[in-house]
Amino acid sequence: MGTPAAPARAQNAAPPDEGNPFTNIFKYGGTTKPPEAPPSLDDVYCPIIDITEGGSSLQTLAGGTVRTQIRLGQLSRSCRPAEGGSTVVTVGVQGVVLLGPGGAPGRFTAPVTVTVKNGTQVVGRRSRQAVATIPPGEASGTFTVVEEGFVVPAALAKDFEIEVGLGAAPRPARAPRRKPAAPPPADG
Repeated sequence: MGTPAAPARAQNAAPPDEGNPFTNIFKYGGTTKPPEAPPSLDDVYCPIIDITEGGSSLQTLAGGTVRTQIRLGQLSRSCRPAEGGSTVVTVGVQGVVLLGPGGAPGRFTAPVTVTVKNGTQVVGRRSRQAVATIPPGEASGTFTVVEEGFVVPAALAKDFEIEVGLGAAPRPARAPRRKPAAPPPADG
C-alpha cells in the first residue's frame, strides 16, 4: 500500500514563540512567557569619535608669531537606546588653549563643531563657541563642551559616525547654477 500519513498537528497548538504552558512553568516560573527585556546598553552601537581633517588644532598669529594655539584634548561619547530602535548620542569634548610667544592672558573662544552622520547624510550638527580663560601668570586654560540629544533614527542606528573638530562647520556644497536657455535664433 502506501506510506502512512504523518500525524496531524493539533489545531489548538500555541505559536512557537509562546511555548507550551507546562514547559513555560519550568523555564520561566509561570504558564506564560515573560515580555522581552529592553536592549542592554552593551548592545547599542556607539562608534569611536573621529576628528575632522584639520580640526584638531587652531593657531592665532599676531605679527608673525603665535598668539594662541587651541587644541582638542579628551573626547568621549555615550549612546543609549531610545524608542523604536533609535539611539540617543551624547558627545563630550575637552580642549586646551595655550599662549604662544605673542599671546597675553585673557578670555578666548574656541569654535567646536560636533557632527553625527551616516556617510554624507548628516543626522545632526551643532557648533558652539566654547570659552577658556587664561588668568595672569598662567600659560593655558581649558574648555569643555557637552552636546546631548543627537537622535539617530533606527534605520541608521547600526551604522553612523561621530565627528568633532575645531573651526566652523563645513558648509554644504552649493548646487551648480543652471545656465539660462539660449534664446532661439532669429529668422532673418
